[in-house]
Amino acid sequence: QVDVTAMAWLFSYVDVTDSGFIAAVLSIAFNPLFWNVVARWEHKTRALSQVFGSPRAACYCLGAVILMLNCVRSHCFTEAMKSQPKLEGLDCHWAYYSGLAILAVGTLFVISSFLALGFTGTFLGDYFGILMEAKVTSFPFSVLDNPMYWGSTAIYLGWSLV
Repeated sequence: QVDVTAMAWLFSYVDVTDSGFIAAVLSIAFNPLFWNVVARWEHKTRALSQVFGSPRAACYCLGAVILMLNCVRSHCFTEAMKSQPKLEGLDCHWAYYSGLAILAVGTLFVISSFLALGFTGTFLGDYFGILMEAKVTSFPFSVLDNPMYWGSTAIYLGWSLV
Protein backbone atom coordinates (compact mmCIF):
# COMPACT_ATOMS: atom_id res chain seq x y z
CA GLN A 1 0.00 0.00 0.00
CA VAL A 2 1.18 3.46 -0.91
CA ASP A 3 0.24 6.42 1.25
CA VAL A 4 -0.58 9.27 -1.13
CA THR A 5 -1.51 11.82 1.53
CA ALA A 6 1.72 13.76 1.14
CA MET A 7 1.29 13.90 -2.62
CA ALA A 8 -2.36 14.94 -2.26
CA TRP A 9 -1.30 17.67 0.19
CA LEU A 10 1.36 18.90 -2.25
CA PHE A 11 -1.07 18.97 -5.16
CA SER A 12 -3.47 21.05 -3.08
CA TYR A 13 -0.90 23.83 -3.52
CA VAL A 14 -0.43 23.39 -7.27
CA ASP A 15 -3.23 23.82 -9.76
CA VAL A 16 -1.88 21.80 -12.68
CA THR A 17 -4.98 22.61 -14.75
CA ASP A 18 -4.30 26.36 -14.68
CA SER A 19 -3.44 27.60 -18.19
CA GLY A 20 -0.72 29.88 -16.77
CA PHE A 21 0.90 26.93 -15.03
CA ILE A 22 0.78 24.87 -18.23
CA ALA A 23 2.27 27.76 -20.25
CA ALA A 24 5.08 28.12 -17.69
CA VAL A 25 5.88 24.40 -17.72
CA LEU A 26 5.88 24.33 -21.52
CA SER A 27 8.11 27.40 -21.82
CA ILE A 28 10.51 26.06 -19.18
CA ALA A 29 10.78 22.77 -21.08
CA PHE A 30 10.84 24.31 -24.55
CA ASN A 31 13.65 26.85 -24.12
CA PRO A 32 16.62 24.55 -23.49
CA LEU A 33 15.27 22.01 -25.96
CA PHE A 34 15.03 24.71 -28.63
CA TRP A 35 18.46 26.22 -28.15
CA ASN A 36 20.20 22.85 -27.89
CA VAL A 37 18.52 21.50 -31.03
CA VAL A 38 19.25 24.68 -33.00
CA ALA A 39 22.86 24.85 -31.78
CA ARG A 40 23.55 21.21 -32.62
CA TRP A 41 21.89 21.67 -36.01
CA GLU A 42 24.13 24.69 -36.65
CA HIS A 43 27.21 22.75 -35.56
CA LYS A 44 26.35 19.97 -38.02
CA THR A 45 25.21 22.03 -41.00
CA ARG A 46 26.50 25.62 -40.54
CA ALA A 47 23.13 26.62 -42.07
CA LEU A 48 22.56 29.64 -39.81
CA SER A 49 26.06 30.92 -40.46
CA GLN A 50 25.39 30.73 -44.19
CA VAL A 51 21.99 32.44 -43.91
CA PHE A 52 23.32 35.28 -41.75
CA GLY A 53 26.61 35.59 -43.64
CA SER A 54 28.91 34.79 -40.73
CA PRO A 55 29.05 32.62 -37.62
CA ARG A 56 29.20 35.70 -35.39
CA ALA A 57 26.05 37.27 -36.89
CA ALA A 58 24.23 33.94 -36.64
CA CYS A 59 25.28 33.51 -33.01
CA TYR A 60 24.12 37.02 -32.14
CA CYS A 61 20.75 36.36 -33.80
CA LEU A 62 20.31 33.06 -31.96
CA GLY A 63 21.32 34.82 -28.74
CA ALA A 64 18.66 37.48 -29.34
CA VAL A 65 16.04 34.76 -29.91
CA ILE A 66 17.14 32.99 -26.71
CA LEU A 67 16.86 36.26 -24.78
CA MET A 68 13.33 36.84 -26.13
CA LEU A 69 12.34 33.28 -25.24
CA ASN A 70 13.73 33.81 -21.74
CA CYS A 71 11.57 36.93 -21.39
CA VAL A 72 8.52 34.88 -22.42
CA ARG A 73 9.51 32.13 -19.97
CA SER A 74 9.95 34.63 -17.14
CA HIS A 75 6.59 36.22 -17.91
CA CYS A 76 4.84 32.83 -18.00
CA PHE A 77 6.54 31.84 -14.74
CA THR A 78 5.51 35.09 -13.04
CA GLU A 79 1.91 34.77 -14.21
CA ALA A 80 1.78 31.16 -13.04
CA MET A 81 3.15 32.13 -9.64
CA LYS A 82 0.47 34.80 -9.28
CA SER A 83 -2.36 32.39 -10.08
CA GLN A 84 -1.22 29.45 -7.94
CA PRO A 85 -2.30 28.89 -4.32
CA LYS A 86 0.11 30.30 -1.76
CA LEU A 87 1.68 28.50 1.18
CA GLU A 88 0.53 30.38 4.29
CA GLY A 89 3.84 29.62 6.02
CA LEU A 90 5.71 31.55 3.34
CA ASP A 91 3.53 34.65 3.61
CA CYS A 92 5.88 36.44 6.01
CA HIS A 93 8.81 38.85 6.09
CA TRP A 94 11.55 36.22 6.50
CA ALA A 95 10.42 34.37 3.37
CA TYR A 96 10.19 37.62 1.40
CA TYR A 97 13.67 38.80 2.42
CA SER A 98 15.14 35.30 1.99
CA GLY A 99 13.68 35.30 -1.52
CA LEU A 100 15.26 38.69 -2.24
CA ALA A 101 18.64 37.45 -0.96
CA ILE A 102 18.47 34.27 -3.08
CA LEU A 103 17.37 36.38 -6.06
CA ALA A 104 20.35 38.71 -5.54
CA VAL A 105 22.85 35.83 -5.33
CA GLY A 106 21.36 34.24 -8.45
CA THR A 107 21.52 37.53 -10.32
CA LEU A 108 25.16 37.96 -9.26
CA PHE A 109 26.03 34.52 -10.65
CA VAL A 110 24.17 35.06 -13.92
CA ILE A 111 25.56 38.55 -14.59
CA SER A 112 29.12 37.68 -13.57
CA SER A 113 28.96 34.54 -15.75
CA PHE A 114 27.82 36.63 -18.70
CA LEU A 115 30.59 39.18 -18.10
CA ALA A 116 33.21 36.41 -17.85
CA LEU A 117 32.02 34.58 -20.98
CA GLY A 118 30.87 37.46 -23.17
CA PHE A 119 27.87 37.27 -25.48
CA THR A 120 29.15 34.51 -27.76
CA GLY A 121 30.50 32.50 -24.84
CA THR A 122 27.14 32.68 -23.12
CA PHE A 123 24.98 32.06 -26.17
CA LEU A 124 26.50 28.91 -27.65
CA GLY A 125 29.27 30.50 -29.70
CA ASP A 126 31.25 27.25 -29.58
CA TYR A 127 28.58 25.60 -31.74
CA PHE A 128 29.23 28.33 -34.31
CA GLY A 129 32.98 27.77 -34.18
CA ILE A 130 33.56 30.84 -31.99
CA LEU A 131 35.83 29.52 -29.27
CA MET A 132 37.24 31.14 -26.15
CA GLU A 133 41.01 31.51 -26.09
CA ALA A 134 41.23 29.73 -22.74
CA LYS A 135 38.96 28.10 -20.19
CA VAL A 136 37.30 30.69 -17.97
CA THR A 137 38.37 30.12 -14.38
CA SER A 138 37.64 33.54 -12.86
CA PHE A 139 34.65 34.27 -10.63
CA PRO A 140 32.01 32.82 -10.64
CA PHE A 141 33.56 29.79 -12.35
CA SER A 142 36.12 29.63 -9.53
CA VAL A 143 33.22 29.01 -7.13
CA LEU A 144 30.78 26.86 -9.15
CA ASP A 145 31.04 24.60 -12.18
CA ASN A 146 27.82 25.88 -13.78
CA PRO A 147 27.17 29.32 -12.31
CA MET A 148 24.74 30.37 -15.07
CA TYR A 149 22.48 27.37 -14.39
CA TRP A 150 22.74 27.65 -10.62
CA GLY A 151 22.17 31.39 -10.83
CA SER A 152 19.08 31.00 -13.01
CA THR A 153 17.71 28.36 -10.66
CA ALA A 154 18.33 30.65 -7.69
CA ILE A 155 16.59 33.53 -9.47
CA TYR A 156 13.44 31.47 -10.02
CA LEU A 157 13.55 30.08 -6.47
CA GLY A 158 13.99 33.57 -5.03
CA TRP A 159 11.24 34.96 -7.24
CA SER A 160 8.95 32.14 -6.07
CA LEU A 161 9.58 33.02 -2.43
CA VAL A 162 9.03 36.73 -3.05
